[in-house]
Formats: sequence, C-alpha cells, structure tokens
Amino acid sequence: MVKRKNMGTYLLLVLPASILFFIFHTIPALMGIFYSFTDWNGLRPTYKIVGFVNYLNVFKDKDVLGAYLFTFKFAIVTTILVNILSLAIALALNSNIKFKNFFKGLYFMPYILSMLIVAYIFNYFFANFWIDMMGYLGIEKWMVNPLGNEKGSWLAIVFVTVWQSAAFNTVLYLAGLQTISEDLYEASALDGANKWKEFWGITFPMIAPFFTINMVLSLKGFLQVFDQILALTGGGPFGVTRSIAFLIYKNGFSGNEFAFQSANAVIYFVVIVAISFIQLRYLQKRELNL
Repeated sequence: MVKRKNMGTYLLLVLPASILFFIFHTIPALMGIFYSFTDWNGLRPTYKIVGFVNYLNVFKDKDVLGAYLFTFKFAIVTTILVNILSLAIALALNSNIKFKNFFKGLYFMPYILSMLIVAYIFNYFFANFWIDMMGYLGIEKWMVNPLGNEKGSWLAIVFVTVWQSAAFNTVLYLAGLQTISEDLYEASALDGANKWKEFWGITFPMIAPFFTINMVLSLKGFLQVFDQILALTGGGPFGVTRSIAFLIYKNGFSGNEFAFQSANAVIYFVVIVAISFIQLRYLQKRELNL
C-alpha cells in the first residue's frame, strides 16, 4: 500500500512508463486486432470489415501450416537441447574446478553478442570451415553449406540457437544449484549414494522450480523465433525455414497481407499463451511429486 504522502512520487515514477507502454504497445496491439477483422493490405487508404474471414483463411493457408510445423519442430528440439546442455554446464561450473569464474564468463559470452554478429560468424563457419572439415573427414555428401540445404538448414539454425541461448539457462541453473545445502550431499555420501543417485534424489528435485521456469521461458522464446531466421536463412531455402513470426513479418509488411497476418498473429498469441499456461501448470504439479 502506497502512503498518501508518497503518492506524488509514486505517480511520477509509474505514470510515464505506463503511458509509454500504452502508446507503443497496447494501442498497436489493439489496432492489430482491429485490422485482423478487415481486408486492409497495409497500404490502401480504405478498408472494409470482413469479420472472421481472415481467421478462417489462416487454417486453409499451406504456407501458414508449414510455418507452424517448422516452428513447433524447431522450438521443441531446441528447448530440449538447450536445457540438457545448460544443466550439464551448470553442474560442471558448480563443482570444484580451477578457473571457475573464467569459464563462467566464457560460457556467457555468446549470449551478449547480437544475433547479427552471430549470423556473420556462423555463415562463414558453414560456408568455409564446415565444408573443409567434411572434406578432411572424407564425408563428401556433407560437403555443402547446411544453410542452403533443404533438409539440413533447420538443424543448422538449431545448432546456432543452442550455442547462443544455453548461456542464459546456465545462469539460472547455477543460481538454483547454489541454493542446495552441502549437508544433503554429505548425508547421501554417508548412505553410500553415487553421483547418479545424488542427482535424481537431491539435485534435480531441489532445482525443479528453476527447471520449470527455464522450460517455460525457453519454449515460449523459441516459439517466437525470428532473429535467427532473418539473419541466417531469410526463410530459405525454398521457404522451409519460415517461422510463424518471420512469416507474419515478411508477408504482413511486404506481401500485402497485413490484415491476414494480423489474424495469424492473434491466433499465434493465443496458442503461445495456452501452451505456456499448460506447460507451467504441468511442471508445477510435477515439482510437488519429486
């Protein structure tokens, strides 16, 4: 409860941010929802209300369905790999190793790089070093740039995303590991438990809340994948790496489908909220059973 004498200071701090949020976030979102019920192409000065036509057409569009399939496939695979890798790194960094702080900084460095820089690095890596490495190993059928391959392009994007994103999850897992009392491990050692039993009996149950938040944030973030697609493949080759966010951006702003993609965006927003809610409820119930 804010005291009356502090109300002026409180409003001075809160109102500017609230007004800016309303102007630059809430109003555009409401306008997007409104335009989803029209036939506006984003350029024409006039439009007419068409009701739910755009929403019905979303489910009939093959490009949209293909983008949904790619996005879910990418998000699920990347979420699993990121959390496995980041948990393994966190366990290693939480142990008694030399140069621990150096390695913490080293593993976090990819996360602070912009996606544009990362794209330049890996475009060069895949176009040059990858091909040379496959040639040296004698694997001729893999001597191609995976970003230009219909079957391998999405795996290349997964690889880059995992490399950059694991750092953030590692920090959260490290925070969770440091909350576990050493007394628990000492007691388990006296009982003769090995490291594997310690992990499943002590470590994982104790960091379950951190696992929950990492899984929810990871899946939500990867379902909205955009930067990696734009910087690495531009949706190619032949449109096989178009995510929902990329499709909405490209066809909405340059494909004369503003109203249609606005409807697509509204549907996808509902999908992400529903998935996040279900995932959060399931994982929270699972925490209680550990």
